[in-house]
Amino acid sequence: MKTKQLTMNRKIVLLTFFIIAFSFLVAGILLISNLAQNNEETLGQRAMLVARTISDLPDIHKHLDQENLQLAQTNIQKTINDIKTINKADYIVVMNMDRIKLSHPSPNQLGKKSYSTDIEAAFSENYYISKAIGEQGKMVRAFVPILNDARKQIGVVVVGFALPTFLDILKQNMNEIIVTVTLSILFSIWGAHTLGRHIKRQMFGLEPQEIAKVYVERNETFNAMHEGIIAVDKDMVITIFNKKASRILGVGGNPKKYIGSYIYDVLPDTRLPEIVESGRAVYNQEIYVNNHSILSNRIPILVNGKTVGAVAVFKDLTEFKQLAEELTGVKAFVQALRIQTHEYKNKLHTIAGLLQLGHHQQALDYLSQVKIQHDEVTKFLNERIYNENISGLLLSKISRGNELGIHVKIDEESRLTHFPALLDHHDFVLLFGNLIENAFDALVGVDRDYKEILISIDDNDGMLAIMVADNGIGIPKKHLENIFENGFSTKQNANRGIGLFLINEIVKKGNGTIEITSEVNKGTTFILTFDF
Repeated sequence: MKTKQLTMNRKIVLLTFFIIAFSFLVAGILLISNLAQNNEETLGQRAMLVARTISDLPDIHKHLDQENLQLAQTNIQKTINDIKTINKADYIVVMNMDRIKLSHPSPNQLGKKSYSTDIEAAFSENYYISKAIGEQGKMVRAFVPILNDARKQIGVVVVGFALPTFLDILKQNMNEIIVTVTLSILFSIWGAHTLGRHIKRQMFGLEPQEIAKVYVERNETFNAMHEGIIAVDKDMVITIFNKKASRILGVGGNPKKYIGSYIYDVLPDTRLPEIVESGRAVYNQEIYVNNHSILSNRIPILVNGKTVGAVAVFKDLTEFKQLAEELTGVKAFVQALRIQTHEYKNKLHTIAGLLQLGHHQQALDYLSQVKIQHDEVTKFLNERIYNENISGLLLSKISRGNELGIHVKIDEESRLTHFPALLDHHDFVLLFGNLIENAFDALVGVDRDYKEILISIDDNDGMLAIMVADNGIGIPKKHLENIFENGFSTKQNANRGIGLFLINEIVKKGNGTIEITSEVNKGTTFILTFDF
């Protein structure tokens, strides 16, 4: 691992060094190009100044007016040589109006006529600067007309300075360049080393290919999970969105396309921003997201004690409800079958005994009575409760009560025609199953001649009211405020403290209310109300 860290650090240092060095190289080239341009402008202005000075010299005017060209040439060449030496000019040419060169750096050109086309404008009293490539290399030249005292043009003067090459500029600025390059290299090495150490710490000493592998493995792990997972950073940008989350919430398309999007644009009601702002986790909360009911755990993501995001792990509550229904309802149905088998076995033994004793009429009367009782309960549930899941659950609880010696009574005026908004039969299986089981628990250990559970379902005038009352041991006042907390129970048995918590969550989801009245050793009454 240490070798890998060193290798990565060297790579980062070298790569960063070359990047910074290349940046300085480009900057240096641009700087030298700028210096070359400045030199060109400076030399052009200098050439123009020298040319103007020459054009104003009286000696130049006098010699240009001479008819003896040989004498004029000798005098002008001498004057120009002095000026050229003083100003370090590379090129000074004086011509009369016949374009005869009266001064020139090459003696063999003296007295010859110039056929250059770039001096035409100068013979029309124009002042200008141009660049050209001549015998001495690239030159910047100033063209100035020579006017006599009468302001009549009598000739042209051309002054040229050789432009320095790239190497000339390097030589001229060698000291500055050496200092700059040395400092650049030193700072590049220092910056690269510092950046490498920082990146190394940020990447936990992993090589880039290892980071890519971890990233792929992480995504595949999240996609393989049975729960939906969504995570955001502190700016509410989605960083994780697995396939299960897409399926549970009904979000179309490939979930990868949502990575990097704002959570508000994809799912505005996840309530993840609340976790980022508060920094507090929320567990086992039922919420609606994109019109889907989910059971969500939302947890802040902490780095060095600071909240940098939040993650939600959730499952489809429909599946959860089905599981809970299986635990509270289906399990009860199986138990009811066992109870009924035991109950009918006892009744068959009673009938068989009466027949063996010759009490045929009494056996017939007993059989009729059992049939009437069973038919009355079944008929009542079928006519009053318009959901077979709830009917089956209540029937099983009545049989369960008979086995425990507890009379489970359903109010004759009870009726359930439909469910409130946001709730379904899964929710009511949980409600009735847990409320009645709690009542059984309150009565099992009570020494009382008559044990009763009263159930009332009032479905009238746009409101649904459910009452489950027992005459059991009751709940002490000190516990009433805590009974809906997840995991709270006055009993020591395992897996307690969940039923009332689920009941309270269902009531909140359906925008209902729940009232409890209880007195120790007298009983407890739960009243749940919902608006349609």
